[in-house]
Amino acid sequence: MPLDLSLVGKESAPSTFTYGWKDTVLYALGIGAKKEELDFLYEGRGPKVIPSFAVVPMFASMFELVGQTGGDLAMVVHGAQRVRLQAALPPSGTLVTTAKVRGMYDLRRLAVVLVDTETKDDKGNKLFDATSQIIFRGEGGFGGTTPPREEKVAEIPKDKPADFRVEEATTPEQALLYRLSGDLNPLHADPDFAAKVGFAQGPLLHGLCTYGHMVRHVAKGACGGDATKVTGFEAKFVKPVWPGDTLVTEGWRVAPGILALQVSVKERSEVVIGGAWATVRD
Repeated sequence: MPLDLSLVGKESAPSTFTYGWKDTVLYALGIGAKKEELDFLYEGRGPKVIPSFAVVPMFASMFELVGQTGGDLAMVVHGAQRVRLQAALPPSGTLVTTAKVRGMYDLRRLAVVLVDTETKDDKGNKLFDATSQIIFRGEGGFGGTTPPREEKVAEIPKDKPADFRVEEATTPEQALLYRLSGDLNPLHADPDFAAKVGFAQGPLLHGLCTYGHMVRHVAKGACGGDATKVTGFEAKFVKPVWPGDTLVTEGWRVAPGILALQVSVKERSEVVIGGAWATVRD
């Protein structure tokens, strides 16, 4: 079925997301948080909220619009994700998100859909905005334009070693745990489904799970472990990750409060997240 280009520019109705501390803790565990990161795992300390939790309340609104595009959802993969926070996320509350399809773009075999979301608290205070790049495999070739080039926030310096490096193994059950935060795509759970859509090696780790690991690693490497100092982040998902892979995040300080990032899988020595950056409070 061809993509419904009339959806471009249309805004969704506001959707609400109510959550408690158990949801933020479940998310933290889903992106690999360990007992040493107790601030994010114990309600006696708030708990603090890892800022990449922002992808959870915005996910339903974003994906509802993606579902209206007419593309084959079985062939969907996450291409990139950006989040910019205006305020820290509370450990519980009700949030309101609106979403808008910015554009649908043609990359021959692939179609790219950009969805912008804005999330506020129940008092109307803006907490964060986000942009999701969703890729439909096999839906390109409809005669559309290519995606616009966006200004790069940070680039990895040439011939300069990383300022920090964090290595961490995911577990074979990582995707099964992460999906409990809302992304129930069977691509991340069902071996038969994964093989049917081209991944014979088995279910993939969610790109947003790798994304959350990246943000935690930035906190460890650049913020003394305090993830609430991370105020913005973007990643392009360039290669698949499987549960059990070892993730290696490297970061370069390229300007005050700005980091260029890269995530690779140790076992295959290949970059899985590129074009990545984070902004942090000093």
